[in-house]
Amino acid sequence: MKTSSNAADLLFEIGCEEIPAGMIARAASELQVILEKYLTSSNLLEGAPVEAFGAPRRLVAIAPAVRLRQPDLAREVTGPPKSVAYDAVGRPTRAAESFAAKQGLPLAKLYTVSTPRGDYLAAKQVVQGRPAMEVLAEVLPRAIAEIPWPRSMYWTGIDGPRFIRPIRWIVALLGGSAVQFQFAGIAPGKHSAGHRFLGASKIALRGAQDYEQKLRANFVLARPEERRKKIAREIQALTAKRDLRAHEDPALLDLVTYLNEYPSVILGNFDRGYLDLPQEILITVMRDHQKYFAVENREGRLAPHFLAVINLERDPKGLIGAGHERVLGARFADARFFWETDQKCRLADYLPKLAHVTYESRLGSYGDKVERMRKLAGWLATQWFDSGVLQAHAAEADRAAELAKCDLATEMVREFPELQGIVGGLYAKAQGELEEVAWAIYDHYRPASPEDAIPRNLTGCAVALADKLDSLAGCFAVGLVPSGSSDPFGLRRAALGVVRVILERKLPVSLSRGVAQAVATLVSYPPHLKLDKEDKRGAIEKLVLEFILDRARYILRERAGFAYDEVNAALAAGADDLVDAVRRLEALKLIRRTKNFEPLAISFKRIRKILEKAGPATVWRLPAVQPELFAEEAEKRLHAEAAIAARQSAELKRTGSYREALQVIAGLRPAVDQFFDDVMVMTEDEQVRKNRLTLLAELLAEFSTIADFAELAAGEI
Repeated sequence: MKTSSNAADLLFEIGCEEIPAGMIARAASELQVILEKYLTSSNLLEGAPVEAFGAPRRLVAIAPAVRLRQPDLAREVTGPPKSVAYDAVGRPTRAAESFAAKQGLPLAKLYTVSTPRGDYLAAKQVVQGRPAMEVLAEVLPRAIAEIPWPRSMYWTGIDGPRFIRPIRWIVALLGGSAVQFQFAGIAPGKHSAGHRFLGASKIALRGAQDYEQKLRANFVLARPEERRKKIAREIQALTAKRDLRAHEDPALLDLVTYLNEYPSVILGNFDRGYLDLPQEILITVMRDHQKYFAVENREGRLAPHFLAVINLERDPKGLIGAGHERVLGARFADARFFWETDQKCRLADYLPKLAHVTYESRLGSYGDKVERMRKLAGWLATQWFDSGVLQAHAAEADRAAELAKCDLATEMVREFPELQGIVGGLYAKAQGELEEVAWAIYDHYRPASPEDAIPRNLTGCAVALADKLDSLAGCFAVGLVPSGSSDPFGLRRAALGVVRVILERKLPVSLSRGVAQAVATLVSYPPHLKLDKEDKRGAIEKLVLEFILDRARYILRERAGFAYDEVNAALAAGADDLVDAVRRLEALKLIRRTKNFEPLAISFKRIRKILEKAGPATVWRLPAVQPELFAEEAEKRLHAEAAIAARQSAELKRTGSYREALQVIAGLRPAVDQFFDDVMVMTEDEQVRKNRLTLLAELLAEFSTIADFAELAAGEI
């Protein structure tokens, strides 16, 4: 984009000690928003938006076109009323003179303006624009200070500024000239720094136009996209020549992209004998502890190699690779020792140890949690298994819940906590537990992320739901409600997991009964948690249920693609059975744009408003509609056609034919239109008025069981 002669590019770089890799992308995004906010509000940004990116030792923002000076702003200032500013013969009064003096203008420059309140004295003021250098000197240090971090540190004393890591240099160049300010005792200059080991410690810059080129020459790839492409390219080159492939891991690719300023990939090897260990353990050790990519053959089996991303140009003598191989070998040796040592005991033998592992001080130990999970999983299993195999499946759910947390007491999980659940499932399988039980243990933390799969079998679904519902009920009972970014027990993830398991497995679970069951189990385990009062339990159930439904609304909007008001309408008509709610939602989406449905939905909104204005139903509601009180043909017709439609739609709803039921309801449109054309609802005759209100109330209640049409946005219908 061509920059006008009165604008220049702005280069802003904050150089510091290594920022934690997981924080860089978010911080760069925040810097972009903050800087764009200040440049826009200062009327300095011209055309192209601000872009921002980061690397381990720097956050960078570039604004391609910043005005060198703010434009002058003309504004009109009103003063006293004309009747006060001038006397009867038109001479200026003291009020006019004071207003002119305050504006720094002669009386001749004042004029009158007409407003809705009358004529007023006015003056035109021109606010002179300031040089961009002056404005930037004020806003850039504010931008640095406003970047939010999960945590930050002092390094110049407790009264000094805070940042994620000590700041070592700042570059702030507008059109090649340095902006003058100080932050943490550092004045911005024209010098950046290259790679800590490979590049120059001072790199002279002219501005944004040569920034990336000069850093690249000093072994810094400033943009994460360039680093990511380099890593992916080198991984492909190293594996393709050996007919191998890297184990797909987008999250790890993101991580190593932000761990390195000049990434290079090396291929290492490990003892083939370690392939006897489960691949989940090997991959976890490589990924979570060493940040290595696992390598697979074309059949998808692990190969005795790994890919490490180093922050250097190359490893010509292989010394770095040899070091990585030694470290990984030691890690694998530890994993083998834990695997063999842990299995000297049966998995169930670890169960008593859970009594000494605290889950939450007020919610007792993991032993207590296991007992609650067993009760919940058993109850859940009875909700969806066929009666012919009910006992067997309930027993499997109970056994899986009993063993699900036992691996928390093993040496393997103590060393590699990322493997909890997975290790339990592997041990259970190795020790001869039923495959259904082993997989349920393995999967019971799923889904652990939006991309993660749900448990692969129904027993696993029962245990996963039991675990998540127990966590939600327990934490809400003791006041551990998530707020802001604080969610130490992962309750948002748990609620999302509950919704996904139910919807993706299409489980016939009553959400309210499941939550009530979870709250009820808290009474016994641990016994010191006092939930003996019914109203207290009811309050907790309500909070948990609404928390889960909030996540359901999110999934249905953001992942399933339904409109927000469609989701609200379907859930308002009933959200206890989420699977059924989705069926109703799908039917609503299909029929929403049809000829009769849209006007009828508007009429239902009108009915809702009429009933609300009529006051409490106890005042006007009759026990039933009384046909003998009908005075108009239109209300007789509506009552008769509504009765027929109610019978037809009820039968269709029983078979799950929601679209057809909605079509029947939409067929009432002519009768409803005629009713509102011919009938005055709020007539003076009290009994007739009550009868008409009762008719409308019954109509609204009867035909809002698939979706509450009043929730549909008027502008969208």
